[in-house]
Amino acid sequence: MSAQASKYGRQFIDTNVLVYAHDRSAGEKWKHARRLLEELWETGHGCLSVQVLQEFYVTVTCKVPEPIESPAAAQIIGQLSNWTIHIPNVQDMLDAIYIQQRLQISFWDAMILHSAVRLKCDILWSENFSPRQEHAGVLILNPFLPPP
Repeated sequence: MSAQASKYGRQFIDTNVLVYAHDRSAGEKWKHARRLLEELWETGHGCLSVQVLQEFYVTVTCKVPEPIESPAAAQIIGQLSNWTIHIPNVQDMLDAIYIQQRLQISFWDAMILHSAVRLKCDILWSENFSPRQEHAGVLILNPFLPPP
């Protein structure tokens, strides 16, 4: 996976991947997600949205088997604020609604996809979409599947 990620520019990380990178109980997914995040830190190509950070906070402090304490989660979010972050506005919501209707996906997934498009990412790393889809120049890859 590491060599695969390094050949792209900006790369958007979906919430699930970010959560797995901080949830040791996720086993192999933890290892893969951790490696991907480490590489994105090294290259400076990591991108997120405020939505991803919000979902990450709620999930790692309340929903994982071994929750992270709130101050530790806040510290991680503070570190991630060095990445390129999309802060959606009302027009972004309207654009996501269009994507939701066109692709028949959830509104939240449409917001993630739209954020990746807005940040001009090459890749969206997610397990919530069919892998190897492309939308508006963004290739969707699942970091937990072997490369094609």
